[in-house]
Amino acid sequence: MSDFSSVLSPREGEIHVIAAAQHIVKALEANKNLDDDLRKILSQLDSHLSAMTVLTTESRGTGFREVEEQLKYAEEKIRGWESNQSLLWDSDEFDPLEVSEFLKAIDEIQALIEGLRSLSVNGNGKQKELLNRADSILQMAMSRLEKEIIHILVKHKQFFQPKNMSFRSCVLDVLYDESFVSVEDIPSEEALQRNSSGKESDEYNFDLVRPQVIPHLKSIANVMFGVNYDQEFCQAFIRVRRDALEEYLVILKVEKFSIEDVLKMEWSSLNYEIQKWVRAMNIIIRYLASEKQLCDQILGDYGFVNPLCFVEISKGFLAHLLNFGEAIAMGTHEPEKLFRLLDMYEVVADNLLDIDALFSEEAGTAVRFEFHELLRSLGDFGRATFLKFGNAIATNASTRPFLGGGIHPLTKYVMNYIKTLTMYCNTLNVLLKDQEAADPNPVVEPVNGQGVSSITHCQMACHFRSITATLESNLDSKSKLYKDGVLQHIFLMNNLHYMVRKVKSGELRLFFGDEWIKEHIVKYKQHAMSYERATWNSVLSFLKDGDGPGLCSASKAIRGFTIAFEEVYKNQTGWSIPDPELREDLQISTSQKVIHAYRSFMGRKSSSISEKYIRHSPDDLQNYILDLFNGSPRILQSSRKK
Repeated sequence: MSDFSSVLSPREGEIHVIAAAQHIVKALEANKNLDDDLRKILSQLDSHLSAMTVLTTESRGTGFREVEEQLKYAEEKIRGWESNQSLLWDSDEFDPLEVSEFLKAIDEIQALIEGLRSLSVNGNGKQKELLNRADSILQMAMSRLEKEIIHILVKHKQFFQPKNMSFRSCVLDVLYDESFVSVEDIPSEEALQRNSSGKESDEYNFDLVRPQVIPHLKSIANVMFGVNYDQEFCQAFIRVRRDALEEYLVILKVEKFSIEDVLKMEWSSLNYEIQKWVRAMNIIIRYLASEKQLCDQILGDYGFVNPLCFVEISKGFLAHLLNFGEAIAMGTHEPEKLFRLLDMYEVVADNLLDIDALFSEEAGTAVRFEFHELLRSLGDFGRATFLKFGNAIATNASTRPFLGGGIHPLTKYVMNYIKTLTMYCNTLNVLLKDQEAADPNPVVEPVNGQGVSSITHCQMACHFRSITATLESNLDSKSKLYKDGVLQHIFLMNNLHYMVRKVKSGELRLFFGDEWIKEHIVKYKQHAMSYERATWNSVLSFLKDGDGPGLCSASKAIRGFTIAFEEVYKNQTGWSIPDPELREDLQISTSQKVIHAYRSFMGRKSSSISEKYIRHSPDDLQNYILDLFNGSPRILQSSRKK
């Protein structure tokens, strides 16, 4: 018994197989329980089988009449839609049936093209003519689909709206120049802004295109990829999404600067731009996560094309971020830049894992590498800037003494600077882990192992103590510029007290430890005692010398005391103790010592002193002492009793 293939010719066998396949496909299409995707696949298969039937039949004859008829019918449908100004996927006029017919026409054309190319009719001019005509019609349809892609993406785009979108510049009030300009504490808003500018861990992926049009975009992608117009789809998709990102940057007020522009920028402008850069880094990484989601939704079935398109969309803006960061790392190591540098380092470090995840495929290798390099460059630059800060303190020289013996701008600058650096504790510990610091006040662990914070032993704490030791050495040198040795003690007392107050009042206490505080309290109190001895012992010595017998001796003593007191008053009212509590403590201590001695002397010698030599009462002297250290020189007017 012969089999079926022996009864039919090979060409007839093909026709019967195709017909059987079509019968099966149509039977499956009749099933009402099919989902849309499967129904679409069956429709495409039916178109291909129909085209194969026509082509197989035609190739047995002398012409391609039926092929030409099918091509004409498909062309009329395509040209009809091309002449229509309305868009197929316009949400206001969207007709699923019309879209289905358009896509089916494309399937039919593609099936005819594939069939014509499969025929081995060498030199057949009609075949080539039909093939060129079909290619031209297909290209027309693809141009229409490109317009549809652009229309859908533009019309239905949504801008990413993370929390805390507001941006307000807050210039860090720690300035540096050759004279170490005086500064006060960093405004509390700065710390609050910094704490709130971190990445929003609870941020969810945002739909950058309205979800209801994603199936439309996928349908277009499937068709264009299916007919080898994947490059055209990707180009249109990338162009529109890249433009959307550019528009978003305008919303974020991010400007594009060349490396040369950044290097030439004044610090006030650069400071502001860095703050915007840090803010943009946090937001854009969240934005790109949503962009990646969109690419996955539309291109997730197309392998390496998906990450390649995502990188193409992202790389232009990321190059801007990278260039700005690299330009900053090329600048000079000026201490006032350190805080912003650390902000930049931290935002890159915080987002590095997300960047690695977003660009994990081979297409994103360069992006990952460049951000890792930027982190290294910023770290190196931040470390060098911090170390230069310590060197700048050591080399800060003065040629004249600071007026009035008050708190030197260098002291304020250094203490406020390191106080601000406590906000960057973890980062600086990482950057300084291999940098040894000469710690003149190493913290000794108590026997019971309690009472010392682990922060006190960290690398940053060692550097802080080294910096303040350098500051103390510099202040000691500056004190020697005063010709009056007593004023040297006032100057050192003021500055050491300021350092202690800064350390005690906040987180610096954890870095320095209680022992450091105790030691430096002793130091400034010793200077206070030295001041009292150097100033008042010589003044009070007149009263001791006046304890001898006779009117002349007592009168001479009170006259010498008065002249010496008035000289002290004239000089030391112009001296300055800015801290009210410290000033009051020294005034009280001085008053107790001087007034007690004066009252006692006057009590013992009242009958031996000529009234004309008594120019000031004890109460007067007590009031005069309260005028000391206010920074305004005064001269005593005689209050001699009549």
